[in-house]
Amino acid sequence: MLEEISAEIQLIFVIIVIAILFVLVLWNNKRNRKKRFDREQRNFRKNIHEKRKNRKR
Repeated sequence: MLEEISAEIQLIFVIIVIAILFVLVLWNNKRNRKKRFDREQRNFRKNIHEKRKNRKR
């Protein structure tokens, strides 16, 4: 199948596929960071005090 396509077209196709994969990885990385490491919502002192209160009950 690939033998029928010229070498230049194959090279362009490979570059496009790599670019698409690169964009997908960047998008996924951004999504994961936003989901897991949103520092505005994380407060260590508040969370630890809540856990200790719940443990004592």
